[in-house]
Amino acid sequence: MDLGLKGRRALVTAASKGLGRACAEALIGEGAQVYISSRDAKAIEATGIAIAATGWTAADVAREADIDALIEAAIRKLGGLDALVVNAGGPAPGTFEATPIEAWDTAYQLTLLSAVRLVRGALPHLKRSDQGRIVFITSISVRQPIPNLVLSNSLRAAVTGMAKTLSAELAPDRITVNCLAPDAIRTDALRRLGDLEQMAGRAPMRRLGEPAEVGAACAFLCSSQAAYITGQSLGIDGGSLVGVH
Repeated sequence: MDLGLKGRRALVTAASKGLGRACAEALIGEGAQVYISSRDAKAIEATGIAIAATGWTAADVAREADIDALIEAAIRKLGGLDALVVNAGGPAPGTFEATPIEAWDTAYQLTLLSAVRLVRGALPHLKRSDQGRIVFITSISVRQPIPNLVLSNSLRAAVTGMAKTLSAELAPDRITVNCLAPDAIRTDALRRLGDLEQMAGRAPMRRLGEPAEVGAACAFLCSSQAAYITGQSLGIDGGSLVGVH
């Protein structure tokens, strides 16, 4: 199947490793020109070289000035934008009572407001594309809250609500807006939450998901083949979601 991504221009954030890198690699593998970013300047340069990205910038998506500079640099390098993949490191773990009030603002800036700012900056350029795509990387927690992750449960759900709203608002511009909602993918972020072997044993498929499996789904949602799919949250969870929707 030809995904129609050859020559398409994409920006992927938090892409030095994990799910962001996997999405960038999948898009590049389909012939897209991909600009990437992460907070770590050395890491994003090393990744950019390793995966043959079109360009890269160190940017903290929790900072408005960094996002403005990132969008400007990406457009200057790519000459336009057809796809935006919004990704960010997860907020700190903790229960409601154990989470200080200032942590809510930090998580809001990182998880929700970064998504708002990235879309606002990219939108004028996406509207000029004939294949505009926005993909948010969220979590299974938007459908099935995860214990001890109150910040992620709350703010990723907010991103999902925004995405659903945007899907209707941007449909006349033929821009699709979707979310990827993974669970238990083998990344450094997952290792910080617990024992990977135990997690794999509890999973319905008795294994963890691989970042490349998320990347493949991202490439599909950015493709010409997915032009009539919008407003959806695609679970990549190996069957771990208990609900029926």
